[in-house]
Amino acid sequence: MNILCVGDIVGEPGRNLLEELLPKIAREFNLDAVIVNAENSAGGFGLTGKIADDLLAIGCDCLTLGDHVWDKREMTEYLVNTSRVIRPANFPQGAPGQGWSIIRTKAGEKIGVINLLGRVFMRYNVDCPFKTLKSIVETIRKETKIIIVDMHAEATSEKVAIGFYIDGEVSAVVGTHTHIQTADEKILPKGTAYITDLGMTGPYHSVIGQKKEYIIERFLTSMPNKFEVAAEDVIVCGAVIEVDEKTGLAKKITRIQKKKT
Repeated sequence: MNILCVGDIVGEPGRNLLEELLPKIAREFNLDAVIVNAENSAGGFGLTGKIADDLLAIGCDCLTLGDHVWDKREMTEYLVNTSRVIRPANFPQGAPGQGWSIIRTKAGEKIGVINLLGRVFMRYNVDCPFKTLKSIVETIRKETKIIIVDMHAEATSEKVAIGFYIDGEVSAVVGTHTHIQTADEKILPKGTAYITDLGMTGPYHSVIGQKKEYIIERFLTSMPNKFEVAAEDVIVCGAVIEVDEKTGLAKKITRIQKKKT
């Protein structure tokens, strides 16, 4: 089974390129499922219901979120009525929506997807991602051994620790949030695929997706400044995980960067 995990989509440029390239990527890797971090899809901050529906319509099977989950007020209601768009599972009890889901491939195979939010250098006071993850994995494994974890976190150490902590119990741990793809893709000792950050699906001639001029001015002056999504050098970044359907463990992880040709 081949599962594509796509790094944080940033704004319309990222959405448009993913829509254009996804069919080609699907053919190249014979994809069975597509999991996308969409928390920056709406103008660089948050997600809307319409954009979520559009991403699902182009072939994304599950959308994960992160610390920008509540940036668009409408998502508090939208998340209650869907199982294909999930927010971090370690938000305190009472938060709208769900933090994990079981999706199906076209062939009917089940894939568990879990979304987590890191606690180091992040703005929310959330529950322990380690304990939350362990509990959810035990539940999902009653239905399927194929499980993908999106660890949305700032600190590299926290992501690495999660990978080793759950090694052998899930198919893959993929990091998101920093918008910079790391080159440490690997299969961990017990069979879980791992990468610290999938990278960004958006404009790389920028500062993590935003127009560089505004961000540089903000650094120089320490004055508030607007953020505006850039438009140049747009790339789809992510990784394809090849999973053994019988064991649920990873056989291969391939890091990808795709541009318009």
